[in-house]
Amino acid sequence: MTASLRPLDRSRLPEWIERSAAEYARDLVATGRSEESAHRYALEGMHESFPGGLPTPRHEVFDVVDEAGAAVGYLWIGPDTSGDDGSWWIWDVLIEPEQRGRGLGREAMRLAEEHARAQGAHSIGLNVFAFNAAARGLYESLGYETASMRMRKRLD
Repeated sequence: MTASLRPLDRSRLPEWIERSAAEYARDLVATGRSEESAHRYALEGMHESFPGGLPTPRHEVFDVVDEAGAAVGYLWIGPDTSGDDGSWWIWDVLIEPEQRGRGLGREAMRLAEEHARAQGAHSIGLNVFAFNAAARGLYESLGYETASMRMRKRLD
């Protein structure tokens, strides 16, 4: 499957920020956070990363576009928070559920790596929730390795 990245139109950023925050909050709730805490945390993070509704320097949000030119997902990429300009991070990536299974996620990841390399990156990382087995499998098949692991035990 062929895909490409198209910079997200700035007029769509507010809608995208809201959606990305909601998706993140939903995942946080799935890990045991309260809805209120998850939504607050997700929105605070987005406001920090998109002050005034615009991405911080060197961060970019793209539509993932299929060969017919239709947006089938999105990708947010930029430097990580380590202070090493060559360490990049995939902050958010999503392929629409009805578009999955066509190789578009794999292609989006390849394009993310290509974009990061063009910006001088020597490494790229991401976070994936443990419950997302399909995504973990994709990332492992692309050569991503576990760098840290957080564990928890519910006591209720």
